Amino acid sequence: MKVVVNVSLKEGVLDPQGKAVHHALGSLGFNEVKDVRIGKRIVLDIDGENKEEIKSRVKDMCEELLANTVIEDYFIEVE
Repeated sequence: MKVVVNVSLKEGVLDPQGKAVHHALGSLGFNEVKDVRIGKRIVLDIDGENKEEIKSRVKDMCEELLANTVIEDYFIEVE
């Protein structure tokens, strides 16, 4: 089963990479962009059929390794 985990910085956490991209976009003439936040997308292929059990296991993975829960939020999509 395919599972997608989207990880992003929490509100209020500085995002220097996002600021650099925002500045670069402005330099290229894309002045309509108001802000940029950079995150990561993790795609997992997991054996199993029980969506709730898989989602629970992936939550454990996020809490232990995939996301730094002090500064990042994550959202799990089971497809």
